[in-house]
This record gives sequence, C-alpha cells and structure tokens, in this order.
Amino acid sequence: MNGIRRRPFLKRLDDSKYLLLLFLPAALFYLIFEYAPMFGIVVAFKDYNTFAGVWASDWVGFKYFKIFLFENPDFLVLLRNTFLIGVYSLVWGFPAPIILALLLNELRSSIFKRTVQTVSYLPHFVSNVVIVSMITMFLSPDGGLVNKIIGIFGADPVYFLSKSEFFRTIYVSSGIWQGVGWGTIIYLAALTAVDPHLYEAAELDGAGRWKRMLHVSIPGIVPVIIILLILNIGGLLGTGFEKVFLLYNPMVYETGDIFSTYTYRVGLLQGNFSYATAIGVFNGVVGFILIVATNRLAKRTQETSLW
Repeated sequence: MNGIRRRPFLKRLDDSKYLLLLFLPAALFYLIFEYAPMFGIVVAFKDYNTFAGVWASDWVGFKYFKIFLFENPDFLVLLRNTFLIGVYSLVWGFPAPIILALLLNELRSSIFKRTVQTVSYLPHFVSNVVIVSMITMFLSPDGGLVNKIIGIFGADPVYFLSKSEFFRTIYVSSGIWQGVGWGTIIYLAALTAVDPHLYEAAELDGAGRWKRMLHVSIPGIVPVIIILLILNIGGLLGTGFEKVFLLYNPMVYETGDIFSTYTYRVGLLQGNFSYATAIGVFNGVVGFILIVATNRLAKRTQETSLW
C-alpha cells in the first residue's frame, strides 16, 4: 500500500488516463452547469438591479431571507406543502421499487420478468407534459375514464384537479407510477451481487421463499437502500417544479403551492430576482443539512454512508 502511495503522481495519472477521459464529460457538466452558476448566490444578499449588474447592486445582507422567513404570511403554508409532498413521496414512493425488485427477483420466467421490467420503466422516459396531459384526460369530469367508472355506480362526476384535498394524492401516486420501474433497475442490479451460496444455505436450512427474501435478499441490498434513502431525504424540500406547475391551479394553492412554484410566480414573474435567489439558497441549505444529518445517522447505526 505504501509503495502505491509513493508512485509518482504523473505515473498514476498516466495509468488512469482512460478512466479520466470517461469521467471528463460528467466533470465538465457539473463544473459548467452546477458549480459555476453558484457564484449567482450573491444575488440573494443584494438588491439586484438588472441594469446595474450583480456587483454594482446594493448590498442588503439577509434582508430577503428575513422577508421570506419572518414577514411572508405564506411561508408556513409553503413549508407545509413542500414538506408533506416530499414526505408522502418518500414514504409511499421509496419502498415501491424495492418491493417490485424483490418480487421480480423471485420470478422463474425470464420472459415475463423482462416484460414486466420493460412495461414498468417506460413511464420514466415519458415527459412530465405528456404525463400531466394523461392525468388530466383520465380525471376529466367530462368523459374522463375515472369519472366514467364513478358514473357506473350512479355518482356525480368529481372535479379532481380543482379540489385541494386530492392534489397530493394525484401527485404522489402518479410519481410512483413514473418512477417505480426505473428505481427497480438499481435494486435488481444490487440483488445480482448477493452471494448465491447464501440462498443455497438458507434453502438447506429449510427456509422458504419468504424467509430467503427476508433474511438474504433484503440484508444484501441494505447498503444500496441506505445510500438512496440518504439522497432522497436530502432532496425532501426539492420537490420538482415542472410537474407541480403543470398540475396545479389557483384553486389548489392551499395544498399544491410549494417553494419552487412560489419562487417562479412571485420571484421571477415579478422580476424580484434577489427574493427568488434567497428562497433557492434557503432550500439548498436545508437540503444540505438534511443530507449531512441523515448520512451521520446512517453511519452510526448501519455503518453505511456516502462518506
């Protein structure tokens, strides 16, 4: 090990040149589109004027953070909506691909298994615009499939997309449908790394399929589950803008308005870029705190973490 460390840096660089070339596009992407724009965070601490520019704009410190956190009557509503949608998506959406992967792993027929995989991950490649259009058609009070079924039982049509109590359910359930197949791929890959001898030993001990799944399959993918859980918790307040923006309307703001849509509507459409940036910085800081806290907790309890 010490010999490897003492090898000249240029020699190690030469040995890894092909791996570095493969890594280069990803590194450039994150440098250009993720890290370079972070310089714009300074806008949150200035009274930004488009014509004066970033550096010539007046420095106002935490003015916009105070306005958003303490003077904005909508803050608690936005926090509640963003947090609840994130938590519901995590509670219901996170276990779904794990369960599907475990079930597919038990299938004998490879043809049926591949068919289910293909059908389940196809929605992932469909744009949110198309997904929301489909949801709108299915839930339409005028000829929508769901309301037609309701009509068979003699009930009146329901205006699902105009009722705030249905918004989170529609968002979360459609999100599960979109992401369950794609997430399953990761867990199926992790299951292939489980030692087959463990299954054989469990079978010799008289363990049935359920016990083999419970005591071999699930423990074998626990490290992957923990890592993905940490990443998901880190994005708890980062609920996607596009789908919520396409689904919601003023009648469901009570449960559907979140930080990102509020930022777009109040911060960007009204030209208050400093205010919009302050909201984004707040969101990022909370996400960072969540991911660090979850990572530390996972490291202490399961000895598995991101770092």
